[in-house]
Amino acid sequence: MRVSVRVTPRSKRNEVIPEGENRYRVYLTAPPVDGKANEKLVELLSEYFHKPKRNIFIIRGETGREKVVEIS
Repeated sequence: MRVSVRVTPRSKRNEVIPEGENRYRVYLTAPPVDGKANEKLVELLSEYFHKPKRNIFIIRGETGREKVVEIS
């Protein structure tokens, strides 16, 4: 399954909010430095979808706010 994710780093909370079919807004407390926000994103999506972290891949947008994530 591929989902579109809009990430907001340096937020006050960690939260996943569905916005439509296969579209999510994710708020992260982690800063967008040295891949910390991406690591936290994978961790948070792992908890939200009840999948292991090894099954979640950022396909596109690794350095931007708009990302495409594959969850297998």
